[in-house]
Formats: sequence, structure tokens, C-alpha cells
Amino acid sequence: MGRFSDKLVSFVNNRWLVFVAAMWVQSCAGIGYLFGSISPVIKSSLNYNQRQIARLGVAKDLGDSVGFLAGSLCEILPLWGALLVGVVQNLVGYGWVWLIVTGRSPQLPLWAMCILIFVGTNGECYFNTAALVSGVQNFPKNRGPVVGILKGFAGLGGAIMTQVYALIHSPDHASLIFMVAVGPAMVIIAMMFIVRPVQGHKQMRPSDAQSFTFIYSVCLLLAAYLMGVMLLEDLVDLSQTTITVFTAFLFVILVTPVVIPVSLSFFRDSTSPVEEALLAEQSQQPGKSGQDETIILSEVEEEKPKDVDLLPALERQRRIAQLQTKLFQAAAEGAVRIKRRKGPHRGEDFTLMQALIKADFWLIFVSLLLGSGSGLTVIDNLGQMSQSLGYDNTHIFVSMISIWNFLGRVGGGYLSEIIVRDRAYPRPIAMAVAQALMAVGHVFFAMGWPGAMHIGTLLIGLGYGAHWAIVPAAASELFGLKKFGALYNFLTLANPAGSLVFSGLIASTIYDMEAEKQARHRHLPDSSGSLLNTILAADEPLKCDGSICFFATSLIMSGLCIIAVFLSLILVRRTKVVYANLYGRSRT
Repeated sequence: MGRFSDKLVSFVNNRWLVFVAAMWVQSCAGIGYLFGSISPVIKSSLNYNQRQIARLGVAKDLGDSVGFLAGSLCEILPLWGALLVGVVQNLVGYGWVWLIVTGRSPQLPLWAMCILIFVGTNGECYFNTAALVSGVQNFPKNRGPVVGILKGFAGLGGAIMTQVYALIHSPDHASLIFMVAVGPAMVIIAMMFIVRPVQGHKQMRPSDAQSFTFIYSVCLLLAAYLMGVMLLEDLVDLSQTTITVFTAFLFVILVTPVVIPVSLSFFRDSTSPVEEALLAEQSQQPGKSGQDETIILSEVEEEKPKDVDLLPALERQRRIAQLQTKLFQAAAEGAVRIKRRKGPHRGEDFTLMQALIKADFWLIFVSLLLGSGSGLTVIDNLGQMSQSLGYDNTHIFVSMISIWNFLGRVGGGYLSEIIVRDRAYPRPIAMAVAQALMAVGHVFFAMGWPGAMHIGTLLIGLGYGAHWAIVPAAASELFGLKKFGALYNFLTLANPAGSLVFSGLIASTIYDMEAEKQARHRHLPDSSGSLLNTILAADEPLKCDGSICFFATSLIMSGLCIIAVFLSLILVRRTKVVYANLYGRSRT
């Protein structure tokens, strides 16, 4: 009995169990992606026009991205407390909206509805932050894969909840709002005491690579399965029994990763001699513990000869390791006192205010703003873009870009980890590659060639998704883990800022201008200017046809992505030494 209890304790404290629980939490963090599904019932029930619904959409976007409070609370409260705050916000915000839509509560003014939508959607910022903070702290040497997988599940959250709603098959469409309010609360309350730091750096095993491979396989299977089910449900009228079977298999896929912590905790009697040797070596290596390591890294930068950086990689790493060992020994014997400059160095723990005065932080922010902002512009206007090119089934492209977004997040984390792990090269180089792919994708949208929508959707989805795996991991490496929640939530502001400028101003203005030109051309031969003014003032929105509608917008977006590439390359050049110190030693 005692042996079983020991294994149970090991299971509860296993970092892989925390990771799997964080994946499930992230599956409930796709609330914002469901707004397009719940907005029609809000519009019909409350007699809103499209402009009013658009204002609710802006409130949703702000709630999805403004995470200052979430980041701050994750530093003050335990992670379960931050998750509980997010649950309360989600439940109150969308629960109240459901009460209003179903007539159980008096109707509120539009501004109050915007506040409710903001509060409800803002709850997912707590889910995101808690999951990512626990992930990067438990897997400090695998930040790319961890962030990519967690952000990928957040991107698929909307598709997963949509499939669950299809199982409910309620004739009352307002029940989807009820599910958005209650469903995430149930899952996260069940997981909130599991998602936490568990000193994961002490649980490193040689089998970790196989475990990540298994998780990646599950992710690919999940993406392919959801894509197939969505296409099948769109093309064929499936029975409720078939939908139930599909949803049951979806839950089986989601639960499958738990076999990793179960096998590690219950079916491995003890740590193998190889693993014991590995853990002993890691615990004895100097400079491997948090603050001491960052202090010595700073001293190495000051004490090393200037010509060391010109040596071959292996020799440079050997020299730096020798110097670092000497500094540790000297510090331990009291021969030298570790010096500290004002403020941390790159690779150490920064506060948000300290990061805001660093050029590297703003290079990341502006590059993310240009790259992800241009991608979000496509996502927000994908329906009109496909309609302008003559496609009727616009939701197919919406589903496709959701899947490519997911694969971009997972793949971006995986490939960027190879870059830093095998080459000790700066992770932002992967961001430059993603932005170059997006630049090409925007060109395809601009030209409107046959098949351009499919190729453009693929490239934009992959590139946009990759940003949200690469940027959080890079920020944690350059600015530390201690204040990661606040740093991450500030960086997410790049998304709505880019969307506001690129989609709200550039894309919409150019589209309306081209639509007016086409309307003027259609009515000019047989009508007067006054009739045209009547048409332009009608309730029906102007419609633009042809690739010209988004030609200029897409070229501008492509140019912005090219600028983002150059900014990322500048960041790569500036952070080579940091990544060599962080990862170069593991290759010697």
C-alpha cells in the first residue's frame, strides 16, 4: 500500500501530468474563436444591427488580448487562484449575456454588453497565462515545444467546443452561450490544483524526447481528425449517433497524452542508472541553478577576452565553460565578489519596466505587431477575401486557416527548438522564416491566381501560428521566467494593435474605396449621381468583386512582413552570444 501511495504522489507531482492538464485548460481558452457562432443569436435576440455587433467584436478582441491584470495576478497569487479569477470572469461575463439573450434578465445598453463580453473573454487570458507559466517553468529546456503545443491547443479550442456543441444538438442556439460560460469553468475547476510549477527541471529524463514525439503525434492526429470531421459535417447530413461517435473519439484523442505520466509514475519501478547519472551530472554542474547561473553569465561577459567570440564554436564554448568554472570557484572561496550592474542582463530575470527600456524587447514587439497583425488582418477578412474571388463556401477557408494556425504553432515550437538545441542559434531566426512565408502568402492573395486562396491560407496560417510559439519562448529566454506572465501579456497587445491599424484602417478603407468604384461604374450609364448616393446610403453594404479588392492591402501586408523579417534578423544578430551561453554548453 505504501508503495502505491508513493507512486500516486509521484503521479500527482509529475511535470508531464501538469503539462497534459495545461493542454486541457488551453482547450477551453478558445472562447474568442466562438464569437462568430454566438453573435447571430445575440443579434437576433436583442435586435442589434451589424455595426453594434462589430462593437461587441471589438470588445471581444480587447478582452482576448488585454492581460495586464492576469499577468500581475499570476505573480502574486498561486496559479490556481489566477485560474479561479479567470473562471469567475468567464462565468459572470458570458453567463450574464446568456441570461439577457434568453430573457431571464433585463436587457442592458450596448456599452454594458460590451463590458460583459470583455470581462467574459478576458477570462481566457488567465487560462493562457497560467498554462504557459507552468509549462515554461516545468520544462525550462524545452520551451519551444511546450509553448507551441499549449498555444496550439488554445487555437483549436473553438473547434473542440463547436464539436461538443454539435453533440448537444440543442434547438435553442442560445445554449451555445451557456456552454461557453459553464463548460470551461467545469474543466478548469477540475484542473486548477494540478496546473502549477513542480520543480520540473529536476525531472528531466532521457525519455523526454520520446514523450514529446508522442505528444506531437497526438497533435497531428487531432488536427487531421478535426479537419476531416468538419468537412464531413459540412458535406453530409450526419445522424446524431454518428456525431456522438465522432465526439467520443475526439475525447479519446484528448485524453490519450495522460498515458505518459501514468507510465512514468506507475510502470517504471525506479530511475534507471543512466537517468541517475544524468540527473547527478546536471545537479553538480556549476551555473545550473537560477540566479547563480545568471550572475556568472554576466561576469563571463565582462571577463572573457574579446577574441573569444571569433573562435570556432566548440573552442569558444570550452573557453567560456572554463572561465565560468573559475568564477564559481573564486566566488565560493570568497576570492572575488560577484559584481552586479544596475539592472539585469539579457538571459536574466527582468521585470516588465526593466524590459520596456530594452531595444531587444521592442524589436520583438514591433516584429510581432507587423507579422501577427498582418496575419490577423487576413483572418478577420477571410470571408470577404474569398467572396471577392468567387468562392461561395467561405467557412471552408475559415476552418482551414484554423487548422494551419494550429499546425504553425506546434511546428514553430518544434523547429525553433531544433535551431536552439542543435545549433545554439537564436530562436528569432525561426520568426524571420515564418514572416518570410507570410510575405509570400500575401503576394498570392494579392494576385488572385487560381488556387491562390488555398496556398495563401496555408502560408498565412502556418506563419501566423508560428509567431505564438516562437515569441513567448524567446521572451522567456531573453528576459527570464520570474515575470514571464507580465511580459507575455504585454507582448500580446501587438495582436489587437496590428489588427486595429491594418484591418480596421488599411484593409477596410481600401475595400470600401474599390467597392465604391465598382458601384459607381455599374450605375453610371443609366443613373444619376443622386441615385448613386441613394445606393451608397442603403443599409446593404457595398460589395467588391475581383482580386483588386485586396490587391493593395495584400501588397502592403507583404511589405510589412518583409520589414518584420529584417527586425527579426537584427534581433538574431544582437542575441547570438546569449543563446550561445544558454544552449552552447549543452552541446559540449
